Amino acid sequence: MTLPEALRVAIIGAGPAGFFLAEKLLAQNDVPVSVDLYERLPTPYGLVRFGVAPDHEKIKNVTRQFDKTAVRPGFRYFGNVDVGSHVTLDDLRRHYHQICFTTGAQTDRHMGIPGEDLARSHPATEFVAWYNGHPDFTDRTFDLSVERVAVVGVGNVAVDVARILCRTEEELAETDIAPYALDALRASRVKEVYLLGRRGPVQAAFTNPEVKELGELPGADVRVPPDEVTLDPVSQAELDRGEDHSAPKKVEILREFSTRSRAGRSRLLTIRFLVSPVELLPDGNGAVQAMRLVKNRLVAGKDGAARAEPTTEFEELPVGLVFRSVGYRGMPIPGLPFDERAAIVPNDGGRVAPGLYVSGWIKRGPTGVIGTNKPDAAETATAMLADARNGAGPSPSESRTAIESLLRQRQPALVTFPDWQKLDRLETERGKALGRPRLKVTSVEEMIAALGRG
Repeated sequence: MTLPEALRVAIIGAGPAGFFLAEKLLAQNDVPVSVDLYERLPTPYGLVRFGVAPDHEKIKNVTRQFDKTAVRPGFRYFGNVDVGSHVTLDDLRRHYHQICFTTGAQTDRHMGIPGEDLARSHPATEFVAWYNGHPDFTDRTFDLSVERVAVVGVGNVAVDVARILCRTEEELAETDIAPYALDALRASRVKEVYLLGRRGPVQAAFTNPEVKELGELPGADVRVPPDEVTLDPVSQAELDRGEDHSAPKKVEILREFSTRSRAGRSRLLTIRFLVSPVELLPDGNGAVQAMRLVKNRLVAGKDGAARAEPTTEFEELPVGLVFRSVGYRGMPIPGLPFDERAAIVPNDGGRVAPGLYVSGWIKRGPTGVIGTNKPDAAETATAMLADARNGAGPSPSESRTAIESLLRQRQPALVTFPDWQKLDRLETERGKALGRPRLKVTSVEEMIAALGRG
């Protein structure tokens, strides 16, 4: 087959999962492939741009790999195109042999406790998207005039939120944090931040580099109650089994934190374990004033894993702002089946139905780090290529060139990869003038205007 008759693939979602899949498909030589990568926003990279913390610039270097994929023959980027409104799944079926959704997990899980909907109670995901300049979240407001904040959860996202709240103005001013978020954090009156885990230190989901960094913050002391890093029999047995090779070091880091005295820094970060929120308590104006916690104990489940069980011991934590970070949920995709309980699209190694596939979080659930999407993409790519060799799946009725004409007709403000590169240069040049990696354009309207379309 020559390239115009190559396997035509549409990938919906230009985050890491989408780019890793595109690379797997385009890098092999067995089956000729062309890939069109769709993204609802003008900008690519998904959670690398809008999820990675601004003070973790090195992690964003993975986009250099994505940029190499974008210049491969047979690759096209269609940004600022919403699949579902600008183009339908039926439209895509007429133009592609295969369609793969890599749309991630766009909503957060709820704690399911009284008071969760009070003012000053927020999903951590919204705060992260806000300070990273996601166009959908620029209008959010977070009351940083309070002195005490609780972050519920002990995954890496929760750690990011706690760390950003504890960073000094000078540190944040050297990052690509959104300008309005920098202004708000400059005016922050937050003095204490609590990071709350329902199980023990052995079960904490954060990675060792992430938690170690908390002990190196120049503007915040860190403490851990010693009794909460003393391992119970269930945790000790889990540690002894050695299933998580990172756990011993994690416990060591946390135990060292528990021996520290205050060094007089302007903020205090307290990491708590074996506690769960059971209620958010209101002030007289419908906003959070405190959090009621229950002390937990760990019991071994049927599979041997530690499970948190509430005791009869309670306490109140005087916090005026709460961020929940207790997990993400995938969203149903019109035209595809959906497992409500697991919040994924049911699939077999990425296969959903003839010509339809998934990869990334919508395929496996919100687990792992950016790199975890790479083997996941490899599995889906293997299935797609095998199906192509076997002639499985529908054939498009339209030519490869027809889809771009259709898209430009329905969305005149379509953004190509060269368009994105122009915007990228603009952001980095503006940032360089301020001594920052980039100064993000945070609204779709401004992005399109910057490209000379507005």
